[in-house]
Amino acid sequence: MYNLARELLFKLSPETSHELALDLIGAGGRLGLNGLMVRNPSSLPVQVMGLDFPNPVGLAAGLDKNGEAINGLSQLGFGFIEIGTVTPRAQPGNPKPRIFRLPEADALINRMGFNNQGVDALLARVDAAQFNGVLGINIGKNFDTPVERAVDDYLLCLEKVYSRASYVTVNVSSPNTPGLRSLQFGDSLRALLDSLRLRRENLQALYGKRVPLAIKIAPDMSDEEIALVAQALVETGMDAVIATNTTLGRDGVAGLAHADEAGGLSGAPVREKSTHTVKVLAEALGGRLPIIAAGGILEGRHAAQKIEAGASLVQIYTGFIYRGPALIREAVDAIAGSTIGRR
Repeated sequence: MYNLARELLFKLSPETSHELALDLIGAGGRLGLNGLMVRNPSSLPVQVMGLDFPNPVGLAAGLDKNGEAINGLSQLGFGFIEIGTVTPRAQPGNPKPRIFRLPEADALINRMGFNNQGVDALLARVDAAQFNGVLGINIGKNFDTPVERAVDDYLLCLEKVYSRASYVTVNVSSPNTPGLRSLQFGDSLRALLDSLRLRRENLQALYGKRVPLAIKIAPDMSDEEIALVAQALVETGMDAVIATNTTLGRDGVAGLAHADEAGGLSGAPVREKSTHTVKVLAEALGGRLPIIAAGGILEGRHAAQKIEAGASLVQIYTGFIYRGPALIREAVDAIAGSTIGRR
């Protein structure tokens, strides 16, 4: 059934089909239909960041930036859902077209630029959804906020989403907001993380709960840079790392239509690079911090490989677009059948 739907959706422009698919998922959720059309995955509970996940396969940020289809997505079998990236103020993002399909490579290139309706609009939808599962909220900075003032945007978003989020993801790795990736390194990273830690302490006292903080990183770092990031995350009291965002590289897509478009490449071509990042992180962290793996999961075995590499959870996005809800169950089953899943 999904293959037919995908064939029809792929006749439309990528962004139009994305919006239509999200509308359909949302409508199915409101009508209670999504759960009837999808075989839910087997139970595979896992505890990560002090949170209880019904299974380790989640939706990555980017698909539902504004929290428009939370209930509908929750009926598809995900163990957790991450919405956003959201910024303090609404912004249109980059000029269209800004999403490009590379179907021969099971890949996408996007340069969306954090297009979203702002944090207040997202929170209104979170409240209306009344979702009881694990909900991550991914936060970023507005495009016109200078990088040297980026911390202000992150702190504002953290304050606003804190009471509603199961965990908060700090996105410092999108390649589509100028200067953003510079926040992943050195003094800039430590200053941001220290500010987030201190503000989280204040919010924990205010709300009486500790909301985990995860940092999402890029796959385009050297092993030494990854190790330095891992050290900074541990020393500043972060709770998890998400590896990885999209890549600026074009390995595996050279010569394909749209391969030279600017933006981040996701899907199958980023799989090995993302899994390598997970392995390097796992070695550097030594179990002190959990890893959430994302990037190139198109089959169940790819999810299991991420877990074997050292991840505790996985997220899908591009694979969900190409494979549909069946990928969720397939990934859960593959993880359950892997060496680590059977422990």
